[in-house]
Amino acid sequence: MSSLLNQSASLMAFVRAVEAGSFSAAARNAGTTPSAISKSIARLETELNAKLFRRSTRMLSLTPEGKAFFERVAPLLQAIDDSADALRDTGDARGHLRVSMPSELGRLLMPRISSVFLADHPELELDLTLLDHRVELIREGYDVIFRVGPLADSDLKSRTLTQLDMALVASPAFLDEWGNPTSIEELRALPFVRYQLNGRTLPIVFADGETLVPRGRIGLDSGFGLRAAALGGMGVAYLMKCTVQQDLDSGALMQVLADHPLPTRAIHSLHAFGTLTPIRIKLFADFVQRELQRLTGHSPAL
Repeated sequence: MSSLLNQSASLMAFVRAVEAGSFSAAARNAGTTPSAISKSIARLETELNAKLFRRSTRMLSLTPEGKAFFERVAPLLQAIDDSADALRDTGDARGHLRVSMPSELGRLLMPRISSVFLADHPELELDLTLLDHRVELIREGYDVIFRVGPLADSDLKSRTLTQLDMALVASPAFLDEWGNPTSIEELRALPFVRYQLNGRTLPIVFADGETLVPRGRIGLDSGFGLRAAALGGMGVAYLMKCTVQQDLDSGALMQVLADHPLPTRAIHSLHAFGTLTPIRIKLFADFVQRELQRLTGHSPAL
């Protein structure tokens, strides 16, 4: 099949038709006509000697051969785009960007992701997954992920964006009922809303090295859940301070043991493109870094 490499336009038409769901939508996205898309795909089917689509007046669907071909070709074409993208030092982010970040950071950043970043890059389509547990970047198809805390050894390219302050918080009603602790020993007696990772409650380590294993009736696996439970008076929560700063300012939450410092935690971006970072990833990581610096007052990490 020596001439398949000469069918780049047909390959692009095929991938665009699959992603858009129809020839007409693919044509609009490519600035051409449905007839041109259809003819390109017909040439590709002739070259492959296989039908790639089931066509009807109402629906366009892939044949098994088409599905298998798409799963192999689409990543290759994306990799070509990424290689060219990585060589550009400046310009707009464009194409498709798939991101995972912690839930509460996503909630905090979402308004300006929409009003600033996406407005500045109108040719970019963003898929944003808000999860606190670790994801498999390559296997799950993410372009870049953002994670807080120590990183496991891996071949992923990492970049430390900044440091995040941590805080222990609780609602005023909860502290009225249980008392406001003045020492770590008094804190141990209070119920917590526990942060769980893979079914295990994570300990809280203070700057002086003292460790506390939270106890409480409810364990949660997201910052969103911990904040909601703390606002509901269910216990003390250990959270990134920037995610509850508005609650602290409004009085909805109060900081607990503020005179017992907690270590800051680094936030990192990670991707699998090596030293050739596509510009859409670089620009989004730059944006996240600037926004977190604005929210926390910390300088960017070197």
